[in-house]
Amino acid sequence: MGLRSNVSERQRRLGFELKQLREQAGLSAGEASERIGMSRGQLSHIELGRTSILTDRLRALCDVYGCADEPYVTALVAMSEASGRGWWSAHRKHRGPGALDLAELESGAVSIRTHEPLFIPGLFQTADYARAIFTSPKLGLDNIEEGLQFRMERQRILTRDDPPSVHAVIHEAALHMRFGDSDVVREQLLRLVELARLPHVTIQIYPFSAQAYAALSGNFAHFVPDNAKLGTVLLEAPLGSSYLTHEHQLLEYRVLFDRLTESALPPIDVSLAPEARSVKDSLALIQHLLYTL
Repeated sequence: MGLRSNVSERQRRLGFELKQLREQAGLSAGEASERIGMSRGQLSHIELGRTSILTDRLRALCDVYGCADEPYVTALVAMSEASGRGWWSAHRKHRGPGALDLAELESGAVSIRTHEPLFIPGLFQTADYARAIFTSPKLGLDNIEEGLQFRMERQRILTRDDPPSVHAVIHEAALHMRFGDSDVVREQLLRLVELARLPHVTIQIYPFSAQAYAALSGNFAHFVPDNAKLGTVLLEAPLGSSYLTHEHQLLEYRVLFDRLTESALPPIDVSLAPEARSVKDSLALIQHLLYTL
């Protein structure tokens, strides 16, 4: 079986999980491979995500490692057997591996928790807002229309039959950033209100008046699949993306997001009558900004 020239985040993650199980069992790669009848080199390639592993051998490895968590093992099997193909496959020629990994993570998530200090989250952006970002002179992006199409297609997960729950904390600063003219900003703010009507979407604004805690956390997205142990925290930066997968890292970002939600304004809730609003909330702040445009 040939080695992959490009390793997806899912493939890398499967190998990482198997290596972690082996190390927790106190076995060397040579000892583990010998027990299930494969070469040490083959196991090393599997742990690096460079080659696939048959389901029977994957389960055999988990048995050798003493892993009795059947839901977790089943999730590893599903990860191994996944084809990696989806709507994003049509964009492979024009989008980098980071964008494709992001689409696959979003597609497989049952829950997404995200914090953005300067941008409206990509899943919530209008086409004009996204285009204004892509055409910013300093960015120098190529294939703008293809990139825009890719971003709009990502948003289909919000309206599919089994959408993930999406909880976003957006800093007030992001609402003031001028990507496009006043009409573009107005349309984007109204889009947030519209999306908040969806039962699986929660949007909170982190106001300037709150503690500066949000300024220290940076932007991140936490993707939680059916088995939460296989969650991923994505950190995006101009020079590339980082994927955090260690258990302690996932816990730290769960705690971090909970702190952000506690300090942010109450979520946008269009079902409440004006007289029922006893405290400042996210909707009131957005309405105030709309008034000033």
